[in-house]
Amino acid sequence: MTIQQSVAWWCYENRGLNPGEFMRAIAAIGYQGIEMLPPEHFQLAKEHNLQIVTIQGHYPLEIGLNKREHLDSIEVKLRERLVWAQAWQIPNLIVFSGNRVGQADEAGLVITIENLKRLMPLAETAGITLLLELLNSKVDHPDYMCDTTAWGFEVCRQVGSPRLKLLYDIYHMQVMEGDIIQTIRQNYEYIGHYHTAGVPGRADIDETQELNYSAIMEAIKQTGFTGYVGQEFLPKGDTIAALTQAYRICDV
Repeated sequence: MTIQQSVAWWCYENRGLNPGEFMRAIAAIGYQGIEMLPPEHFQLAKEHNLQIVTIQGHYPLEIGLNKREHLDSIEVKLRERLVWAQAWQIPNLIVFSGNRVGQADEAGLVITIENLKRLMPLAETAGITLLLELLNSKVDHPDYMCDTTAWGFEVCRQVGSPRLKLLYDIYHMQVMEGDIIQTIRQNYEYIGHYHTAGVPGRADIDETQELNYSAIMEAIKQTGFTGYVGQEFLPKGDTIAALTQAYRICDV
């Protein structure tokens, strides 16, 4: 079994290739999936035999599940996207904690769990997994609450649904806390999806950054993971060359 790989649309959509050319190119490299794709391109992905792996369940990420007053609007968006996910066989919707805005982490934890317990029956009935995304608050997303694995894993443990997992973003968690392989080995049952990028700078998976992605992918493989690892970096040069190199490094 090899790691299945996907590509995050937002990183590459404005880099000189039209959508059809881009999808044809990544499929030729070996990628099996594409992520966070706008609905106008769903059919095009299917025509290129690319699995649509994730879409966002709600947005913006700053307004999330850690506030009770956000729940109603998030539920409306989530219901709409669950319909899309079922129709297009998209297995995962990404959800967000939101920013603290002065809220204590413990209070946000309690409310996030409460809100997710109310939403999970929708996902469970639809057969779709909600992925709570870990993001760094140090560089890219100041004040975002779900910025440590301990907080995110505790949400998953207390909600207790097989349809709630973490989106473990390797780049973001290296920025925040490191210890990537050990964290994965100890908590893999709560992880439903992975994202990559070079550290520092969120650039190419190459020799200039500090993570050993081949070793990380081998550790993920050893957990028995059957989902996707999504490439979510911003290439310094040619897009297809960078994605080709990343695919090879992560192909274990």
